Amino acid sequence: MQRNLVMTIIGDDRPGLVSALANVITAHGGNWERSQMTELAGKFAGILVVTVPSEQVEALIAATRALDGFLDVSVHEGAAPTTTAEKPQHLAISVLGNDHPGIVHELSSALGSRGLSIDKITTLTREAPMAGGMLFEAHLEVRLPREIEASAIRGDLERIAAELLVDLEIDELHDSVG
Repeated sequence: MQRNLVMTIIGDDRPGLVSALANVITAHGGNWERSQMTELAGKFAGILVVTVPSEQVEALIAATRALDGFLDVSVHEGAAPTTTAEKPQHLAISVLGNDHPGIVHELSSALGSRGLSIDKITTLTREAPMAGGMLFEAHLEVRLPREIEASAIRGDLERIAAELLVDLEIDELHDSVG
């Protein structure tokens, strides 16, 4: 029987981090399924899902401890995949505007208060080419409960975008995000 494990990783950015982790996973019969990793402020950080034979889980976890000092790894049991006849509806939300504190807080609070789950969020800041200062950019993929229409959320988000002085784009995604 295979089990899903979710691993979070962080270490000083240097060559060989991904290879070291991949070696441990492969040595224990694991399969690297999904991941998102990036360099942030001199650290290499990420999250990944691996499947591993049940009898190898404890050995794999122990082997990740040997990476301490090179790469810090936390391992969590993942949920078993669920199947539903109807795919949930998703929205893609993009935000761009002058950077200032509170943008993520306002957006996530509005989404959470309506029962929306954020499946993915990517944020960054970059220099504003013409105006000077910093721009904040965010891309979110959110899952809507079946009972909520996308149009109901659109008004809330447009009001918040106007208050925060940011540009907002919302697109309905018809394929399941995964």
